Amino acid sequence: MALKKFALTSVLAVLALIIFVVEAQLPPFWIPGIKLGLANVVTLVALLFGGYSVGAGVLLIRVVLGAVFCGTFMSFVFSLFGAIFAYIIMSLLIGRLDKKQIWVVSVFGAIFHSIGQIVAAFLMIENSHVITLLPMLVIASVVSGTFTGLCAQRLWFSSLQKYKL
Repeated sequence: MALKKFALTSVLAVLALIIFVVEAQLPPFWIPGIKLGLANVVTLVALLFGGYSVGAGVLLIRVVLGAVFCGTFMSFVFSLFGAIFAYIIMSLLIGRLDKKQIWVVSVFGAIFHSIGQIVAAFLMIENSHVITLLPMLVIASVVSGTFTGLCAQRLWFSSLQKYKL
């Protein structure tokens, strides 16, 4: 079982990293820094198919290697704070909601990712005005979280179910 968990974590981490790097090359939507977050589909799938440890492993590998390949120290801190906040809320919700509501888990994950980034910004620049970005980030989070959540939900109800640990 440990080998299956390691293999699943490795494959999903590589997939998430590839998606992250490709998405980082795309131009920003309407506000710089806001992305669709397609790599989060893989993180949510890792949580669903492999459990908490696989989800955490995939997330941490993606954040660290994503910063190495196409980031800076500041982007690493923002990504890490967002990832930790998102992972905590998704882990709390994943077992409490019906699997037909995976998209809801994703929306909350996206919102808490934005909250984590605001916290990181506040700690790094020590300016409370960063909170004014939160309403726009929450709107973007609902849109991106719904999309990524529906993708993960579709994968959950697919033939991939046989790979669940």
